[in-house]
Amino acid sequence: MADEMILIIDDCAETRLLLSLRLKAHGYRTVFAADALEAITRAHQAQPAVILLDLGLPGSNGFLVLERLKTTSTLASIPIIIVSAEEPDVAQAKALALGAVAFLQKPVLQRTLVGTVEKALAAFRELGKKGV
Repeated sequence: MADEMILIIDDCAETRLLLSLRLKAHGYRTVFAADALEAITRAHQAQPAVILLDLGLPGSNGFLVLERLKTTSTLASIPIIIVSAEEPDVAQAKALALGAVAFLQKPVLQRTLVGTVEKALAAFRELGKKGV
């Protein structure tokens, strides 16, 4: 079990709660954002170990948030996992090209969610050891 902070960015309160409960069951702490502006602010405040990002956000879209996070020096190294109801055909390729480490389509099984978070954290830790 880990004690890392996970930022969940999703406009749906039910989805935020469900993802949070699944992560908390494995020892993770969570913080939330419901729109694009709040997402950037929360990321700066929380400095999470991983970000779960929905693509459909009020006031912007997840792709713009992803770009903003990846071009902000203090946030760029945080692994971002897209969790979206969008069809992965085009959205997945675009998200990965913009710097996301994974794309999960809703609804997400708990073992898939936790496994993807753990894999992203392991890769991030390995990069940190190499000094990259």
